[in-house]
Amino acid sequence: MSRFTRRSALAALGVGLAAGAARAWAQKQIFDPQGGSGGLKLTETQIAAGQAFALNHPSVDVHSHPGRFFLRDITKQNATTRAMGLPFEAKVLTDMSVGHVTAALFNCVSDAVLLGPSKTAGLMAEREFEPGEAWAEYQRQIAVLKAMVTRGDAAPGLNGRDISHAMISQRPAAVFAVEGGDFIEDRLERVHTAYADGVRSVTIVHYHPNQIGDPQTETPRSPGLTPLGRDIVRELNNIGMVVDLAHASMGVTRGAVAIATRPMMISHTNLKRPDLDHPRLISVEHAKLVTTHGGVVGSVPSGIGQTTLADWIGSILRLTDAVGIDHVAVGTDMDANFMPVFSDYADWPLIPAALLANGMAEGEVAKVMGGNFLRVLAAAQR
Repeated sequence: MSRFTRRSALAALGVGLAAGAARAWAQKQIFDPQGGSGGLKLTETQIAAGQAFALNHPSVDVHSHPGRFFLRDITKQNATTRAMGLPFEAKVLTDMSVGHVTAALFNCVSDAVLLGPSKTAGLMAEREFEPGEAWAEYQRQIAVLKAMVTRGDAAPGLNGRDISHAMISQRPAAVFAVEGGDFIEDRLERVHTAYADGVRSVTIVHYHPNQIGDPQTETPRSPGLTPLGRDIVRELNNIGMVVDLAHASMGVTRGAVAIATRPMMISHTNLKRPDLDHPRLISVEHAKLVTTHGGVVGSVPSGIGQTTLADWIGSILRLTDAVGIDHVAVGTDMDANFMPVFSDYADWPLIPAALLANGMAEGEVAKVMGGNFLRVLAAAQR
């Protein structure tokens, strides 16, 4: 039994801290321990330790959509994209600076224009792509990211060196990523185009069953990776991109692990529990397919089985117990998460504060908050 389980982490997470209170200490005002309902009982000293940690260690959100940038300049909408409202990247980048977030994977969403509500899985593809639509969506969204970096709103995040520079400059680095390999279609050269565009990670399957394989939220059409999917995973490995298996079915995950030459990740999920099952959660067996080959799993603060920030900290600790401290990361899915229990980057230091308060050593917290992903990124680019 691991040390975090023996410590009974959930019992140590008590009452009362809101985003407003957290933002107050980030602005160096007096912390109000009576404010709010985040479910964490942290002293002012513990909160200060979290802030000091964020200042002194690189941290990476391994899956995000900051300010829903992927809606910028959108011309063809559906009910789902309209319901998301207007993009707000500038505000979120400011919040990231306040919270000392070193870098985040800014994920384009290949199939955003296809998605509608699902009774069982949250979202599903309501239609197929029109000819050329997936590639056009990729080009629109990647142009938004390029403009963001060109203007200096975010620092480049092509590699670990860029992320180190971002920490020194205290300007968040944008690691370009794409959620859904649909844009590649059957043209492997697009992997190279995406790499040249600055993309460093691809979530190969999202909610739309595609040419690579099936999502975990749909009845599988095939037992695993398609033949083209195997070629795409190999090409992503060869060129130096991190393969993200979030949303992928168990069969797709098995198939990718069987041929991968680099560590991979599942960027945003949580573990199933005896009292909790959902299509977006994974088993320990599923997680270990990736982590036993050197990869990482990112814990997500979604509303699936979690109602408070304290619940999410418990999920991070359970994941650490299951797969080991070297294989856990943080993937918030902001700002496109389902009923999030954490939704403001200005509050980012609360995460290390809570982990430290629960007995994790500083070096262990450093792995979870960014070090584990940076290792996987370096291995992908080797």
